[in-house]
Amino acid sequence: MHIEPGVVVGAKIVLSYATAAASFGLTAKMAVDTIRLDGGVAALLGRSVAATALVFCFFEIFPHFPVGVSEVHFILGSTLYLVLGAGPAAVGLAAGLLLQGLLFAPADLPQYAINVTTLIVPLWAISLLARRIIPAHTPYVDVSYRQVLALSATYQGGVVAWVAFWAFYGSGFGAENLASVGSFGVAYLSVIILEPLADLGVLAVAKATASRSSSPWVYNRLHHPATT
Repeated sequence: MHIEPGVVVGAKIVLSYATAAASFGLTAKMAVDTIRLDGGVAALLGRSVAATALVFCFFEIFPHFPVGVSEVHFILGSTLYLVLGAGPAAVGLAAGLLLQGLLFAPADLPQYAINVTTLIVPLWAISLLARRIIPAHTPYVDVSYRQVLALSATYQGGVVAWVAFWAFYGSGFGAENLASVGSFGVAYLSVIILEPLADLGVLAVAKATASRSSSPWVYNRLHHPATT
């Protein structure tokens, strides 16, 4: 999902600063919700550190390969959301992306605002979708394959949509760009297929190995009904 250098350049990149600012606003809102409803500041900080480490591993250790206008990564955004909650997942995505750029891919740093938007906005979207499709009385360890597929498809579909937007916005609708965006979208189907299986595997482990008592290290909703 990293937009390659040179796709969005010049004055056009200013738009990404505005979308990134909005994304950081969403991150702040989700973080405040975590503090208010799900364990306080300590829970947010601890889970954000865990999310950052996981995101860094997703980028650097998990398989990733260039396709078309971007790269295919197994980001596991819905997994982060289900286990850690929206606030920590958002902080981890933003921080992990920045850390990866600083340490291993400095060429990606000018596109940081583009890429952080691409990661955060779909996460916010699945946090809203989860409230609609998962009943309030259902802990996340008890969700169905259909529900996790919907979350994963929404997150990864959002990533693809944002990558397509940046590619068309930056480089137009020429045949070569259309083909590059199309090949990237098709390649991301592999992530949509595999991520729900990863979600269910992680949730099964959480259900089998953890009691239903509260833990600051995981999202309260993982083992409990929703709180208001």
